[in-house]
Amino acid sequence: MSDTSTAYEPPVVVGVDGSEHSLRALEWALSAAEGLGAPLVVAHVRSDALQLGAARIASLGTVPELPDTVARGVRTVVEERGHRVPVRYDSLDGSVTDALPAAARGARLLVTGSRGHGGFASLLLGSTSRTLAMTAPCPLVVVPHEARAAALTDGAEAGRVLLGLHAEETPDEAVGFAFEAAHHRGVPLEAVTAFRLPTPQGAVLPAPSPALQVPPPLPVADEVAETEELVREVEREQEERLRPFVARWPGVEVVPVVVPGDAAGRLVDGSRDAGLVVVGRHHRHRFGSLLLGSVAHAVLHHAHCPVAVVPPEAAGSGHDSPRRS
Repeated sequence: MSDTSTAYEPPVVVGVDGSEHSLRALEWALSAAEGLGAPLVVAHVRSDALQLGAARIASLGTVPELPDTVARGVRTVVEERGHRVPVRYDSLDGSVTDALPAAARGARLLVTGSRGHGGFASLLLGSTSRTLAMTAPCPLVVVPHEARAAALTDGAEAGRVLLGLHAEETPDEAVGFAFEAAHHRGVPLEAVTAFRLPTPQGAVLPAPSPALQVPPPLPVADEVAETEELVREVEREQEERLRPFVARWPGVEVVPVVVPGDAAGRLVDGSRDAGLVVVGRHHRHRFGSLLLGSVAHAVLHHAHCPVAVVPPEAAGSGHDSPRRS
Protein backbone atom coordinates (compact mmCIF):
# COMPACT_ATOMS: atom_id res chain seq x y z
CA MET A 1 0.00 0.00 0.00
CA SER A 2 1.10 3.52 -0.69
CA ASP A 3 0.55 6.76 1.16
CA THR A 4 -0.21 8.84 -1.90
CA SER A 5 -2.23 11.98 -1.22
CA THR A 6 -5.76 12.09 -2.62
CA ALA A 7 -6.12 15.86 -2.26
CA TYR A 8 -6.60 16.51 -5.99
CA GLU A 9 -8.60 13.41 -6.87
CA PRO A 10 -11.82 12.41 -5.09
CA PRO A 11 -11.23 8.90 -3.76
CA VAL A 12 -13.26 5.79 -3.24
CA VAL A 13 -13.46 5.19 0.52
CA VAL A 14 -14.04 1.73 1.97
CA GLY A 15 -14.70 1.04 5.64
CA VAL A 16 -13.03 -2.06 7.05
CA ASP A 17 -12.92 -3.70 10.47
CA GLY A 18 -11.04 -6.89 9.64
CA SER A 19 -14.17 -9.02 9.24
CA GLU A 20 -14.68 -11.21 6.18
CA HIS A 21 -17.57 -8.96 5.18
CA SER A 22 -15.42 -5.84 5.19
CA LEU A 23 -12.55 -7.53 3.32
CA ARG A 24 -15.03 -8.60 0.66
CA ALA A 25 -16.13 -4.97 0.42
CA LEU A 26 -12.44 -3.99 0.14
CA GLU A 27 -12.03 -6.21 -2.92
CA TRP A 28 -15.10 -4.67 -4.57
CA ALA A 29 -13.98 -1.14 -3.69
CA LEU A 30 -10.52 -1.74 -5.16
CA SER A 31 -12.07 -2.91 -8.44
CA ALA A 32 -14.41 0.10 -8.46
CA ALA A 33 -11.53 2.51 -7.80
CA GLU A 34 -9.52 1.00 -10.65
CA GLY A 35 -12.51 1.27 -12.98
CA LEU A 36 -12.91 4.94 -12.10
CA GLY A 37 -9.20 5.72 -12.08
CA ALA A 38 -9.61 6.98 -8.51
CA PRO A 39 -7.39 6.46 -5.48
CA LEU A 40 -8.64 4.18 -2.72
CA VAL A 41 -8.74 5.15 0.94
CA VAL A 42 -9.12 2.21 3.33
CA ALA A 43 -10.63 3.57 6.54
CA HIS A 44 -10.58 1.63 9.80
CA VAL A 45 -12.34 3.09 12.83
CA ARG A 46 -10.56 1.73 15.86
CA SER A 47 -12.60 -0.08 18.50
CA ASP A 48 -13.64 1.77 21.64
CA ALA A 49 -11.19 -0.33 23.66
CA LEU A 50 -8.26 0.62 21.42
CA GLN A 51 -9.23 4.28 21.47
CA LEU A 52 -9.44 4.25 25.25
CA GLY A 53 -6.13 2.42 25.59
CA ALA A 54 -4.38 4.83 23.25
CA ALA A 55 -5.78 7.81 25.18
CA ARG A 56 -4.53 6.41 28.49
CA ILE A 57 -1.05 5.75 27.08
CA ALA A 58 -0.93 9.23 25.58
CA SER A 59 -1.89 10.74 28.94
CA LEU A 60 1.36 9.33 30.31
CA GLY A 61 3.30 11.43 27.84
CA THR A 62 4.29 8.64 25.46
CA VAL A 63 3.24 8.02 21.90
CA PRO A 64 1.08 4.88 21.82
CA GLU A 65 2.22 2.14 19.45
CA LEU A 66 -0.58 -0.38 19.44
CA PRO A 67 -0.66 -3.35 17.07
CA ASP A 68 -3.03 -2.96 14.13
CA THR A 69 -4.17 -6.38 13.00
CA VAL A 70 -6.68 -4.82 10.60
CA ALA A 71 -3.89 -3.06 8.71
CA ARG A 72 -2.08 -6.37 8.29
CA GLY A 73 -5.22 -8.01 6.91
CA VAL A 74 -5.80 -5.14 4.51
CA ARG A 75 -2.20 -5.24 3.32
CA THR A 76 -2.48 -8.96 2.65
CA VAL A 77 -5.62 -8.54 0.54
CA VAL A 78 -4.23 -5.60 -1.43
CA GLU A 79 -0.81 -7.15 -2.07
CA GLU A 80 -2.16 -10.56 -3.03
CA ARG A 81 -4.65 -9.04 -5.45
CA GLY A 82 -2.43 -6.26 -6.75
CA HIS A 83 -3.65 -2.75 -7.57
CA ARG A 84 -3.34 -0.12 -10.29
CA VAL A 85 -4.35 2.91 -8.21
CA PRO A 86 -2.86 4.51 -5.09
CA VAL A 87 -4.08 2.89 -1.86
CA ARG A 88 -3.91 4.65 1.51
CA TYR A 89 -4.78 3.22 4.91
CA ASP A 90 -6.30 5.54 7.54
CA SER A 91 -6.85 4.60 11.18
CA LEU A 92 -9.67 6.72 12.61
CA ASP A 93 -11.11 7.46 16.02
CA GLY A 94 -14.69 8.23 17.01
CA SER A 95 -17.86 6.32 16.29
CA VAL A 96 -18.11 4.43 13.01
CA THR A 97 -21.29 6.23 12.00
CA ASP A 98 -19.60 9.60 12.50
CA ALA A 99 -16.05 8.85 11.36
CA LEU A 100 -16.84 7.13 8.05
CA PRO A 101 -19.17 9.86 6.73
CA ALA A 102 -16.54 12.43 7.70
CA ALA A 103 -13.86 10.46 5.85
CA ALA A 104 -16.14 10.16 2.80
CA ARG A 105 -16.97 13.84 2.50
CA GLY A 106 -16.10 14.77 -1.08
CA ALA A 107 -15.51 11.12 -2.06
CA ARG A 108 -16.92 9.42 -5.14
CA LEU A 109 -18.11 6.40 -3.20
CA LEU A 110 -18.27 5.04 0.32
CA VAL A 111 -18.21 1.24 0.37
CA THR A 112 -19.02 -1.05 3.29
CA GLY A 113 -19.80 -4.67 3.91
CA SER A 114 -23.31 -5.69 4.84
CA ARG A 115 -22.23 -6.17 8.44
CA GLY A 116 -19.03 -6.43 10.41
CA HIS A 117 -17.75 -7.74 13.72
CA GLY A 118 -20.34 -8.13 16.42
CA GLY A 119 -23.27 -8.84 14.13
CA PHE A 120 -25.50 -11.88 14.34
CA ALA A 121 -25.02 -14.39 11.55
CA SER A 122 -28.75 -14.37 10.77
CA LEU A 123 -28.82 -10.63 10.06
CA LEU A 124 -28.52 -9.57 6.43
CA LEU A 125 -27.72 -5.92 7.14
CA GLY A 126 -25.85 -4.55 10.13
CA SER A 127 -26.93 -1.48 12.06
CA THR A 128 -23.85 0.46 10.90
CA SER A 129 -24.57 -0.07 7.19
CA ARG A 130 -28.21 0.76 7.79
CA THR A 131 -27.30 4.05 9.47
CA LEU A 132 -24.74 4.95 6.82
CA ALA A 133 -27.39 4.41 4.13
CA MET A 134 -29.27 7.34 5.67
CA THR A 135 -26.31 9.61 6.50
CA ALA A 136 -23.48 9.08 3.99
CA PRO A 137 -22.58 12.34 2.20
CA CYS A 138 -21.87 10.51 -1.06
CA PRO A 139 -23.19 7.37 -2.79
CA LEU A 140 -22.95 4.40 -0.44
CA VAL A 141 -22.40 0.90 -1.83
CA VAL A 142 -23.22 -1.98 0.49
CA VAL A 143 -21.58 -5.25 -0.57
CA PRO A 144 -23.55 -8.31 0.56
CA HIS A 145 -21.99 -11.20 2.40
CA GLU A 146 -20.88 -14.20 0.42
CA ALA A 147 -23.83 -16.41 1.34
CA ARG A 148 -26.22 -14.32 -0.73
CA ALA A 149 -23.95 -12.47 -3.13
CA ALA A 150 -23.82 -12.49 -6.90
CA ALA A 151 -20.38 -12.36 -8.52
CA LEU A 152 -18.37 -9.30 -7.53
CA THR A 153 -16.38 -9.22 -10.76
CA ASP A 154 -16.48 -5.97 -12.70
CA GLY A 155 -17.10 -5.42 -16.39
CA ALA A 156 -19.72 -6.87 -18.70
CA GLU A 157 -19.55 -10.32 -17.11
CA ALA A 158 -20.75 -8.84 -13.81
CA GLY A 159 -24.31 -8.29 -15.05
CA ARG A 160 -26.51 -5.33 -15.78
CA VAL A 161 -27.21 -2.32 -13.59
CA LEU A 162 -30.71 -2.22 -12.06
CA LEU A 163 -32.24 1.16 -11.27
CA GLY A 164 -35.26 1.48 -9.03
CA LEU A 165 -37.00 4.49 -10.58
CA HIS A 166 -39.90 6.44 -9.13
CA ALA A 167 -40.76 9.25 -11.53
CA GLU A 168 -41.34 11.81 -8.76
CA GLU A 169 -39.17 10.69 -5.85
CA THR A 170 -35.93 9.24 -7.26
CA PRO A 171 -33.31 12.04 -7.27
CA ASP A 172 -31.51 12.89 -10.51
CA GLU A 173 -28.25 11.97 -8.82
CA ALA A 174 -29.37 8.35 -8.49
CA VAL A 175 -30.40 8.16 -12.16
CA GLY A 176 -27.12 9.74 -13.26
CA PHE A 177 -25.15 7.41 -11.03
CA ALA A 178 -26.86 4.36 -12.58
CA PHE A 179 -26.18 5.56 -16.15
CA GLU A 180 -22.55 6.29 -15.36
CA ALA A 181 -22.09 2.90 -13.70
CA ALA A 182 -23.57 1.14 -16.75
CA HIS A 183 -21.37 3.24 -19.03
CA HIS A 184 -18.15 2.39 -17.17
CA ARG A 185 -19.02 -1.31 -17.00
CA GLY A 186 -20.26 -1.54 -20.55
CA VAL A 187 -23.51 -3.22 -19.48
CA PRO A 188 -27.22 -2.51 -20.03
CA LEU A 189 -29.21 -0.41 -17.60
CA GLU A 190 -32.59 -1.81 -16.59
CA ALA A 191 -34.86 0.91 -15.22
CA VAL A 192 -37.64 -0.60 -13.10
CA THR A 193 -40.76 1.41 -12.32
CA ALA A 194 -43.49 -0.38 -10.39
CA PHE A 195 -46.95 0.96 -9.61
CA ARG A 196 -50.03 -0.10 -7.74
CA LEU A 197 -53.13 -1.14 -9.61
CA PRO A 198 -56.40 0.56 -8.66
CA THR A 199 -58.60 -1.42 -6.32
CA PRO A 200 -61.18 -3.44 -8.30
CA GLN A 201 -64.78 -2.36 -7.95
CA GLY A 202 -66.50 -4.20 -5.14
CA ALA A 203 -63.27 -5.29 -3.51
CA VAL A 204 -63.60 -2.64 -0.79
CA LEU A 205 -67.16 -3.58 0.12
CA PRO A 206 -67.15 -5.85 3.18
CA ALA A 207 -69.54 -8.78 3.31
CA PRO A 208 -72.33 -8.34 5.90
CA SER A 209 -71.43 -11.71 7.44
CA PRO A 210 -68.93 -14.54 6.86
CA ALA A 211 -71.71 -16.72 5.50
CA LEU A 212 -72.37 -14.23 2.72
CA GLN A 213 -68.76 -13.80 1.55
CA VAL A 214 -68.33 -14.23 -2.20
CA PRO A 215 -65.27 -14.16 -4.45
CA PRO A 216 -64.34 -10.71 -5.81
CA PRO A 217 -65.87 -9.94 -9.19
CA LEU A 218 -63.90 -10.57 -12.35
CA PRO A 219 -62.40 -7.46 -13.99
CA VAL A 220 -64.86 -5.74 -16.26
CA ALA A 221 -63.93 -4.16 -19.56
CA ASP A 222 -63.75 -0.66 -18.06
CA GLU A 223 -61.29 -1.80 -15.38
CA VAL A 224 -59.07 -3.52 -17.94
CA ALA A 225 -59.05 -0.38 -20.07
CA GLU A 226 -58.25 1.72 -17.00
CA THR A 227 -55.32 -0.52 -16.13
CA GLU A 228 -53.95 -0.40 -19.68
CA GLU A 229 -54.19 3.39 -19.68
CA LEU A 230 -52.41 3.53 -16.33
CA VAL A 231 -49.57 1.41 -17.71
CA ARG A 232 -49.23 3.73 -20.72
CA GLU A 233 -49.21 6.77 -18.45
CA VAL A 234 -46.45 5.34 -16.24
CA GLU A 235 -44.47 4.38 -19.34
CA ARG A 236 -44.73 7.97 -20.60
CA GLU A 237 -43.59 9.34 -17.23
CA GLN A 238 -40.66 6.96 -17.14
CA GLU A 239 -39.60 7.81 -20.70
CA GLU A 240 -39.75 11.54 -19.96
CA ARG A 241 -37.69 11.10 -16.80
CA LEU A 242 -35.02 9.05 -18.58
CA ARG A 243 -34.86 11.15 -21.76
CA PRO A 244 -32.15 13.67 -20.68
CA PHE A 245 -29.97 10.90 -19.31
CA VAL A 246 -30.32 8.84 -22.49
CA ALA A 247 -29.19 11.91 -24.43
CA ARG A 248 -26.20 12.34 -22.13
CA TRP A 249 -25.15 8.68 -22.30
CA PRO A 250 -26.23 7.56 -25.79
CA GLY A 251 -23.99 4.51 -25.64
CA VAL A 252 -25.84 2.98 -22.68
CA GLU A 253 -28.44 0.37 -23.61
CA VAL A 254 -31.58 1.14 -21.60
CA VAL A 255 -34.15 -1.54 -20.84
CA PRO A 256 -37.31 0.20 -19.55
CA VAL A 257 -39.53 -1.96 -17.33
CA VAL A 258 -42.94 -0.86 -16.09
CA VAL A 259 -44.77 -3.43 -13.98
CA PRO A 260 -47.66 -3.45 -11.54
CA GLY A 261 -46.84 -4.63 -8.06
CA ASP A 262 -43.90 -4.45 -5.69
CA ALA A 263 -40.80 -2.55 -6.81
CA ALA A 264 -38.63 -3.99 -4.03
CA GLY A 265 -39.54 -7.56 -4.92
CA ARG A 266 -38.73 -6.97 -8.58
CA LEU A 267 -35.34 -5.43 -7.73
CA VAL A 268 -34.43 -8.19 -5.27
CA ASP A 269 -35.32 -10.89 -7.78
CA GLY A 270 -33.36 -9.12 -10.50
CA SER A 271 -30.33 -8.73 -8.23
CA ARG A 272 -29.62 -12.46 -8.50
CA ASP A 273 -27.93 -11.97 -11.86
CA ALA A 274 -27.23 -8.22 -11.75
CA GLY A 275 -23.95 -6.47 -11.01
CA LEU A 276 -25.37 -3.49 -9.12
CA VAL A 277 -28.72 -2.21 -7.88
CA VAL A 278 -29.14 1.57 -7.59
CA VAL A 279 -31.76 3.25 -5.42
CA GLY A 280 -32.15 6.83 -4.27
CA ARG A 281 -32.47 8.62 -0.98
CA HIS A 282 -34.89 11.50 -0.87
CA HIS A 283 -36.29 14.38 1.18
CA ARG A 284 -39.59 13.59 2.84
CA HIS A 285 -39.37 14.87 6.38
CA ARG A 286 -40.82 18.32 7.06
CA PHE A 287 -37.49 19.34 8.60
CA GLY A 288 -35.63 18.38 5.43
CA SER A 289 -33.78 15.38 6.82
CA LEU A 290 -33.02 12.54 4.43
CA LEU A 291 -35.02 9.38 4.79
CA LEU A 292 -34.54 5.92 3.38
CA GLY A 293 -37.64 4.76 1.52
CA SER A 294 -39.25 1.38 2.03
CA VAL A 295 -38.01 0.10 -1.35
CA ALA A 296 -34.38 1.03 -0.60
CA HIS A 297 -34.69 -0.45 2.88
CA ALA A 298 -36.01 -3.77 1.57
CA VAL A 299 -33.43 -3.98 -1.22
CA LEU A 300 -30.56 -3.33 1.19
CA HIS A 301 -31.75 -6.18 3.38
CA HIS A 302 -32.35 -8.77 0.67
CA ALA A 303 -30.42 -8.00 -2.54
CA HIS A 304 -27.97 -10.59 -3.85
CA CYS A 305 -25.54 -8.09 -5.38
CA PRO A 306 -24.02 -4.78 -4.25
CA VAL A 307 -26.55 -1.98 -3.67
CA ALA A 308 -25.82 1.72 -4.20
CA VAL A 309 -27.85 4.23 -2.20
CA VAL A 310 -27.47 7.66 -3.77
CA PRO A 311 -28.41 10.88 -1.93
CA PRO A 312 -29.56 14.12 -3.55
CA GLU A 313 -26.77 16.54 -4.34
CA ALA A 314 -27.65 18.80 -1.42
CA ALA A 315 -26.69 16.01 0.98
CA GLY A 316 -23.67 14.80 -0.89
CA SER A 317 -20.35 15.97 -2.13
CA GLY A 318 -21.44 17.63 -5.31
CA HIS A 319 -20.89 14.49 -7.38
CA ASP A 320 -24.11 13.07 -8.80
CA SER A 321 -22.24 10.00 -9.98
CA PRO A 322 -18.72 8.63 -10.11
CA ARG A 323 -16.85 10.32 -12.93
CA ARG A 324 -13.34 10.73 -14.22
CA SER A 325 -11.66 14.13 -14.08
